[in-house]
Amino acid sequence: MSTPRIAVLLGDPSGVGPEMAVKLLARERNRQQAEILLIADSAALASGQAIAGQQLELLRVDHLDAVRYEPGRITLLPCDALDGPPVLGESNEASGRASMRALDLAIDAVRAGRADAIVFAPLNKHSLRLGGLVHEDELRHLQERFGVRGFTSEFNLTGALWTSRVTSHIPLKDVAAHITGEGVCDAVRLIDSALRRAGVARPRIAVSGLNPHAGDGGSIGMEEIETIAPAVQRLRAEGLDARGPYSPDTVFIGARRGDVDAVVSMYHDQGQIAMKLMGFEKGVTLHGGLPVPVATSASGSAFDIAGRGAAQIEGLQEAFDLCVRMAAAR
Repeated sequence: MSTPRIAVLLGDPSGVGPEMAVKLLARERNRQQAEILLIADSAALASGQAIAGQQLELLRVDHLDAVRYEPGRITLLPCDALDGPPVLGESNEASGRASMRALDLAIDAVRAGRADAIVFAPLNKHSLRLGGLVHEDELRHLQERFGVRGFTSEFNLTGALWTSRVTSHIPLKDVAAHITGEGVCDAVRLIDSALRRAGVARPRIAVSGLNPHAGDGGSIGMEEIETIAPAVQRLRAEGLDARGPYSPDTVFIGARRGDVDAVVSMYHDQGQIAMKLMGFEKGVTLHGGLPVPVATSASGSAFDIAGRGAAQIEGLQEAFDLCVRMAAAR
């Protein structure tokens, strides 16, 4: 296996992302297990190094075609978008624009064969929208830029437990209308495939219901009877170990026990709240369905502690390690 090449991004310059990325790259073991392309706004990088109290040794190149790797060294590809030091602790257009520019350049690096995976420190979706994002989230932007037409989903990982979801960053009032049998099947098939690539021979996948008590036999909603349960039966007929639908308020109890390898939830917070309670500091978000691994920590941009040097990087380290493993196994 060749050494994986990982593009690393600073995340939102106004949050803890630059500090986290610098701390990550300052660890020698990370520089030894991958060839690293750091794509960064110069002012944001300087801010992150000052806050982290670390100065990275960097091999600077001025354009994508000039990217080269040297053992143990970080290659820096600047993508300057800020007019000066980032304004810390708040969403703003400049930081969103810088985040979008770095993300697009990382996509270009993958498409040009210069990177095998992307790891980014926490982004801020409001800043991204101020900076030009027209999609509901960065995953849909990545999907469009990579030309992916099939189903994509965020996976959230805490230790050995994975989750995905049928709907993602949409208003809660719109969720029920977006729960379809094909959507349930797509979500289960995608996480089953990803788990198999990660080394799980026969993934056990619990499917959550939508309504309280999974509908209570139809007295609190019919989605489980009409849509979700038939989808689970269809998946089982295909040979997948899909189970459910289970009551949303108890499905993670068994999952935490190790009864299953993954939970497919129906909407964002149904799975996210449980996962973050079980392991927020080490949580990982992996964008499933893309041609290469793209991952970040499950924590957010944390504007409230930006600039204090207090940000922890366990989740970002887990994301980096996961991308290294997945890229090396391609």
